[in-house]
Amino acid sequence: MTTQLNSNSVASSSWGTTDVKIPLIFNVIEFLLIACCIGAIAVAVLFKDSQTILIYTIAALIVLVFVILLNRRFQQTYNRSAKQLDNQIKAELYNCMFGKAIGVDDDPINLIRGRAIEYSQELIDDYKLTRRNARNIYYIFQLSTVVLSGVTPILVVLDKLDTGSSLTRWLPVIFPAIAAIVTSISTSFPFQKTWLAANTTVELLEAEQEKFILGVSPYRFYDLPDEALRKQKVQESVETFINQVNTIHLNQIQSPQPEAKQKTESTETAKAGS
Repeated sequence: MTTQLNSNSVASSSWGTTDVKIPLIFNVIEFLLIACCIGAIAVAVLFKDSQTILIYTIAALIVLVFVILLNRRFQQTYNRSAKQLDNQIKAELYNCMFGKAIGVDDDPINLIRGRAIEYSQELIDDYKLTRRNARNIYYIFQLSTVVLSGVTPILVVLDKLDTGSSLTRWLPVIFPAIAAIVTSISTSFPFQKTWLAANTTVELLEAEQEKFILGVSPYRFYDLPDEALRKQKVQESVETFINQVNTIHLNQIQSPQPEAKQKTESTETAKAGS
């Protein structure tokens, strides 16, 4: 049993090392291909009078773009396989809690637990993507508003200096207009609230997933003496885990927006007053 556990630990460790190296290789290849594309464009610009070089450069660019897309496809396939392996390893960690070798006589349970962990991980990755996008858009809009608002007085002063350029006359109008548009978009779409709500959901889902993986209460059944009862409780814990994950997910989806909630409360107050 000790030998099996050690071999599994080594396999997990070697897999983790590969997981670090292989994406780095994919990224290096992509950077090199992008550099080759930039070099090919530079050659096309320098020798634009030579039709032969231009044709070869266009053909090289087409091949490079194809290789870049193929490299990204391979990277996505590898990442998907790595996530599935990681989820399976997480599912098999539960068996170590009651002293059995990983995967012995518990393959159906590990398969069910792995699928449940994969489902929760997909939701976590989706909310992480939403959190990152909403946070980046919020920061970009806020910085754009600050920069445009600070530049506008300078442009007004330049316009009063009468530099004779027609462009400086329009800049004091264009920049405040862009600032107003950016401000309207940032206030119309609640990027900050979306970011914070997604962050809260990610924290809740990750905490619930860790409890499920490590067998923490209410998912602790590894110390039951009866093996049949233990397997039954483990299967029931999968159902409990899925229900809890769905509850967290549905609470985030069905949570009313503050503006809509305020309108509802004001409508109810008006009806009560009448």
